[in-house]
This record gives sequence, structure tokens and C-alpha cells, in this order.
Amino acid sequence: MNTNSYAGQIVILNGAPRSGKTTIARTIQQELDGPWMNLGVDTYNGMTPERYLPGIGLRPGGERPDLEEWVPFFYAALYESIAIHAGLGLNIVADLGHHEAYSQPLGILTDCARRLEGFPVLFVGVRCPLDVIMERRNIDEPEREDLYEKGSSEEPIPDAVRRWQEEVHKPGIYDLELDTSVLTPHECAEAIRQQLDLGIPEPSAFERIAASR
Repeated sequence: MNTNSYAGQIVILNGAPRSGKTTIARTIQQELDGPWMNLGVDTYNGMTPERYLPGIGLRPGGERPDLEEWVPFFYAALYESIAIHAGLGLNIVADLGHHEAYSQPLGILTDCARRLEGFPVLFVGVRCPLDVIMERRNIDEPEREDLYEKGSSEEPIPDAVRRWQEEVHKPGIYDLELDTSVLTPHECAEAIRQQLDLGIPEPSAFERIAASR
């Protein structure tokens, strides 16, 4: 599977906003051995020009076709960077929200998987029930007020939140799945550690995705 014996581990966490990906990524950095570099959506968008935001965080629904032409390039550059870091022996964790619900299919996940061919990639589906996600979104966090749409009496579950839940786990091919409504961040990190120790299944999720059309 891995043609580079010196490559670092790569863990891609895929899930909806507020599913717990970022907290898992931070826990991995704190608890797993070796330097784990976080190259997730928040990190990448932090260096994306404001006029191109939300960049790779563009939500499902085809709401910004004016930005869509850039999103594949952003993802390609991010995954090439992941490959370079891993090729130098650094471990990578990336918390992302892959989907194909743009105004037209862009084939981003397949392209990204192909860019990491030859590297050890653990693709993790981070799942969380919609009611728990809404509980987390509705928490009063002034410093994150603009990041997460909340529910209201007229619309308890915003359409955008529902779209994330419906689209982010397609096609649903993973090496490992975690439910953050029943697992703590520590337990999620430990499950990832155990899977890495056991070895990534062959063919891996990314190998299967890369082979798809």
C-alpha cells in the first residue's frame, strides 16, 4: 500500500460542522506519539483571502457558484501539502467536510484520494446525530457566533445544517467510523491509535475512492 517507508501517518477526519472533528484533531495532537500537524479546514481557511471564503468550507447546496471554480484548486493544493509533509516523515491530521453537493459535481474527493496514492491514509467518518449537532450549535459562544448557524423557533434545524448532514458522508466509504455522541474525544483518539497500530485495511478507503470514476 505505502510505497514510502519513511512517510508519516495521515488521518483525514470527515464530518459535518460541530460533529467534533476539530476536538478529535486536537486530542490526537496531544495524545498520540510523534508530531501531528493539523492541516484541516480552519488552518487552511486561515490563510485563504477573505473574498474567497468560506473556501474549502463551502457548504452543500450550490450557494456560491462564483467560488466553486476555486474550490478544487484549494483542495488540490491542500492535499499536495499533506503529501509533502507526510513525505518528510511528519504525521498529519486534517479535519474536513468533504461533499459533492455543489451546483455541479466537482469530483473533489476522488481527486484528493489520488493525490495521496502511496501514502498511509486512514479515512475516518466522524458521525453525530442531528439533534446533538443542534445542541452544540445553539450553545452561546460569542467568539464563534459567525461560524455556526443556530436554530430558531421558526426553523429549529436550518436547511444548511440538514444539507451538511445529508451530504457529507457520501459515498460513506471509510476505514473507521466514530460517533461523537457516545464517544469522548479521548476515546476517539484512542480508537484511531488502535486502528493505526493494527494497520489500515487493504484496500484502504482512499484506495477504493481513488479507483472510482
